[in-house]
Amino acid sequence: MPLTRDFKEMVQARARRDPAFREGLLKEGIECLLSADIDTGKVLLRDYVNATIGFEELGSLTNKPSKSLMRMFGPAGNPHARNLFEVISEMQRHEGVKLEVRAVR
Repeated sequence: MPLTRDFKEMVQARARRDPAFREGLLKEGIECLLSADIDTGKVLLRDYVNATIGFEELGSLTNKPSKSLMRMFGPAGNPHARNLFEVISEMQRHEGVKLEVRAVR
């Protein structure tokens, strides 16, 4: 079931005013990617970008066309690892966090 525009706007509004929520979107998006839930990870990272840095600025920072970045995080997007990790690096820099991977049994 597709999300409604109101729900997307609510997520973006909360992310704009709540740093912990923004950080959670970023963290959860990356965790989803690492657990092979690619579609959910892309949705969360796309929401993060839309609510914070924006695709235009992200494109400028990564020297990638904003439309390519939008497609990368779209439903049919299949980003190359180099592009994905470069974008994630910029997201972390923008948010002022450094996410680390740790093994859990």
